[in-house]
Formats: sequence, C-alpha cells, structure tokens
Amino acid sequence: MDDPYDFGAISAANSISDIYAMGAIPVTALNIVAFPPELGFDVLAEILRGGMDKAEEAGMLVVGGHSIKDKEIKYGMAVTGQLTGNSFTPSSRAQAGNLLVLTKPLGSGIITTGLKKGVTPPETLQKAVEVMKRLNKEASRLMMEYEASAATDVTGFGLSGHALRMAKASGVSFKFYSDKIPIIEGTYELLEKGAYSGGSTMNRLYAEPHIEWGEDVPEAFRKIFCDAQTSGGLLIAVSPKKAQQLVKSLAEAGNNESAIIGEVISAVEKTILVS
Repeated sequence: MDDPYDFGAISAANSISDIYAMGAIPVTALNIVAFPPELGFDVLAEILRGGMDKAEEAGMLVVGGHSIKDKEIKYGMAVTGQLTGNSFTPSSRAQAGNLLVLTKPLGSGIITTGLKKGVTPPETLQKAVEVMKRLNKEASRLMMEYEASAATDVTGFGLSGHALRMAKASGVSFKFYSDKIPIIEGTYELLEKGAYSGGSTMNRLYAEPHIEWGEDVPEAFRKIFCDAQTSGGLLIAVSPKKAQQLVKSLAEAGNNESAIIGEVISAVEKTILVS
C-alpha cells in the first residue's frame, strides 16, 4: 500500500484473522514495527492510527509493542483472543457432506502485485483495499451462530494452500466449483499484464500435486486459486441445511461477495478437486 493509514489498517485486520478463524474474540494486541526514521514519524503515526482504528473496531486493546529501525517498513500485531462456550472451530473438523462457504473474494495478491508494477487502476485497487480492510468479525460471529464444523482464514498460502491444510487435517477431500468462487473485479485483466507474485507461484508448486483440475478450468483461474491473499476471508465448512442462510446473513452483515463455493466429500486420491 502507498497510503500509510490503509497499510496499518490492513495489517491489523490480517493479524486478527487467525483469532476470528477460531471463532474467538480478540482481546489484546501488541504492535510490532520496523521503520526507517528518514520517512518521517508522521508516516509512522498514520500506520499506527490505521491499526488502532481496526483494534477499536474489533473491540480489543493495544497494550504496547516493539519497534526497531529498518530499511523496510514492517507492521503487524501479535494478537491474543479468548474462546467462549462452543466458539472453538479448528480447521480439522470438516465433515463429508458439509458445504464450503468463502466470505471474501480472491485476487488481492494479484492486485497489489500489479500496484508494485504500476499497472493496477485506482478503482481496482480501491476495491481490493475495501476487501482487505474488512474485519472477519461478523463472519466469525455468524459461523458460530450457524454451528460451523471447521474454518480457516485465507491469507498468504492462498485458497489452495489453506484449503489443502484444512482438508488434510480433517481426513477428507474438498470439491470446489470454479464458477462459484468470488473474484475481485479487475483481477483477470491484471493477470494478463503479468501481475503475479513469487509467493503465489510457490503456493501453486506446493499445492498442485494434491489438486485435480477439471479439463475446462482455465489457466488464469488456476493462478487465482493459488494467489497469496492479504487479509482474506474465512473458508467455512457448515451443514447444508444452514449454508444458504449463513450466506444470506453474511450479505446482510456487509459481506456481499460471500458464496457457497464447494463441498466436503470423503477422502479420495486427490485432496482438492476443482471443476
């Protein structure tokens, strides 16, 4: 991000996601900062303001932090959360017959890589910023309300990597429908301009031996499926009886791109099937 406030807000939202993926409530955070002083402390103040605003939105306290001088800006949070009642949703309890719900669209990695290359249009970047800044707070609350079996957040390892980990931990396979997966508008156009990160390439190298692609799944989609996300959504395994209502409630809570994108099946040779 070029905007320091957005950088701080997105970093904070990304840091809190692991807590929300467990169905837990974030309680405290420590700021972790690496910063080149020559940029000016007004820039640092804006980064921290973005993080603080997200902390307040999440209802947690920033209780301190650590900072060092560095040539490159780095910012994040170490977050502590609290489990309450039946809020625990580990990634290892997806059950055959569950449907898979994704709460945010894919493409943020491609869009921000395009920004580095100078090819991302402002309107496409703004859509990505809005998605990345959105907390998974309501998604987490609703998945607990609808008694999700399992969940994970979708971040640096892409949908491919996080789904693979979740399916393997649960001893099942996941079947995805490529035409149902939400994608940020403008992502395909940036792929055509060469906006694809090294991290996303590594994601694909890691996951692809475990993926069975349908013959009609285009190459561009395969790249997006492995795209490294920043502050992505939650991938939720939930009962078929409750999946549609969950998506409806997510939309009412501001997660308009949420969708049922696949299903959990009994384990087969390949862990991930994409049609």
